[in-house]
Amino acid sequence: MSQINASALADTVRKIVDSTPVLDMHTHIYAPAFGPLLLWGIDDLLTYHYVVAELFRVAPLPYEKYWALSKADQADYVWKHLFVERSPVSEACRGVLTILHALGLDTSARDLAALRRYFASLTVEQYTDRVFELAGVSSVVMTNDPFDDLERPVWEKGYPRDPRFQAALRIDPLLNDWLGAARRLKEWGYDVRGDLGPRDVDAVLRFLADWVKRMQPRYMAVSLPPTFALPDGSSCGTLIEKCVLPAARDAGIPFATMIGVRRAVNPHLRLAGDGLGRADVQVVDRLCTRFPDNRFLVTMLGRENQHELCVSARKHSNLMVFGCWWFVNVPSLIEEITRMRMELLGLSFVPQHSDARVLDQIIYKWSHSRSILADVLADKYRDLLDAGWSVTEQDIRRDVRMLLSGNFERFCES
Repeated sequence: MSQINASALADTVRKIVDSTPVLDMHTHIYAPAFGPLLLWGIDDLLTYHYVVAELFRVAPLPYEKYWALSKADQADYVWKHLFVERSPVSEACRGVLTILHALGLDTSARDLAALRRYFASLTVEQYTDRVFELAGVSSVVMTNDPFDDLERPVWEKGYPRDPRFQAALRIDPLLNDWLGAARRLKEWGYDVRGDLGPRDVDAVLRFLADWVKRMQPRYMAVSLPPTFALPDGSSCGTLIEKCVLPAARDAGIPFATMIGVRRAVNPHLRLAGDGLGRADVQVVDRLCTRFPDNRFLVTMLGRENQHELCVSARKHSNLMVFGCWWFVNVPSLIEEITRMRMELLGLSFVPQHSDARVLDQIIYKWSHSRSILADVLADKYRDLLDAGWSVTEQDIRRDVRMLLSGNFERFCES
């Protein structure tokens, strides 16, 4: 295949990035079989917690009165204050408009009732197909919590699996609230005492093995605070070392840690009330060094941690850095982080995941991120051309496939 010249490079890269299917390796969306756990449509978009946090910076309604409203009334309130009375320039609000525009809806009319009529005309199955098509996403990895009383019965009963929706075994309650988790495990027939002695370790290992068999997850995962340390003598650390890492190793799947969230900084905001803090990247180095037979997927919430984490990834082949999570999932920081990773790691990272909580959001999150990735890649290929290296369309297609799906697949299966 002939070399691409500099004048055609940017357009070629963008076309390839836009047309390459994505494996979205971390989301909070569900297959339609999970019923009400799958959020979709205009009211769920407008009441998404990213948007709600922004709302309360400008809205006069007290917290308790807002939460007492129906979802539709909450959405009306958001629309009025963030879309009608001021321009929706934030990334969260822009994302809503990107979705509506991609669906062919008239955003300039600012007619919320008309938007609701459109979504009411669709079945969730129809809409799921449409969203995956518009987003260019081949499959997503869900976040699946066996401690969730709404979700667990779906798994226990069984449901027809949709290959577009892969599982991830989320174990936050186990690691962040051991005593509460121990009570639940005992209720479910696991022989635990709560002292994390040998009997408890055996019971937790059996619990994890049971759910790995049931879910067939791509990885185990947990969200951790910035204070996370190991070893530290805590129940979390003990469970990770004695249960989670052995279980993940035996199952042949990675352990994903998302580090840096400070829960309930403002509890009045509920799900929107979490913040972030700077974490200790050395804990990642210790995990990778002490447990070389385990594989670690890691992302961090603070911008201040990104450079050090990237350098750590250069040192550990069992560490895969992934995505721009939550508060760094904004265009200016996505570009900065993606450029830095590419300059330090080459193509050996997972540049993005959507973290979508509402089905529709995979449209805007991938549209916005693809645009940035294409710009960064075009600059890097231009650097190669300047150095006399040939760049072909075949090269670009290979590289983009690695970034959007291949690196994750290889890391999970290695």
